[in-house]
Amino acid sequence: MGTAHRLKITLKGVKPPVWRRLLVPSGYTLAQVHEALLTGMGWSGYHLYAFRIGRTSYMEIDGNWPEDSIDPASVRLGDLLVPGDRFVFEYDFGDGWEHAVVVEEVLPAAGRSRPVCVAGRGACPPEDVGGPWGYADFLDAIADPNHERHVELLEWIGGSFDPEAFDPTEVDRIFATVSELSN
Repeated sequence: MGTAHRLKITLKGVKPPVWRRLLVPSGYTLAQVHEALLTGMGWSGYHLYAFRIGRTSYMEIDGNWPEDSIDPASVRLGDLLVPGDRFVFEYDFGDGWEHAVVVEEVLPAAGRSRPVCVAGRGACPPEDVGGPWGYADFLDAIADPNHERHVELLEWIGGSFDPEAFDPTEVDRIFATVSELSN
């Protein structure tokens, strides 16, 4: 019987708070965990990423990994992390998104072979909004009809954005769809 790591992922430096609680199969490589974290948070996945676990970095750049880093596809979640461990997941080095990740528990997988979103809070900031500082400016602008960039940013985001919106069942539906496509 397999296991799943219950991870709590918190996006650092943003208000209102944005976090997710995911069950991720323990047999996933860090490269697969990266995909699960992106899906869970709502990121598109077209930027570079890195895991910082202890003093070790796990990252891939253009099919290679820097000398001081380990290939994330070569390490499995269950072989590396146990309950209570904490690490940082960085996404989009230009915008500087950092996620604090805590391994809360390791549970029986109960027949699950894909990630599951069990809880969360807050909408994921839009891609390329400029990191935590740009996101704060973005929220100020869309909330204030008199802001000089109000109309421009509302058009850019598609007309509306609710920073409090989050539905874990919607994320779980995405996980199910992605899982069906890969089988």
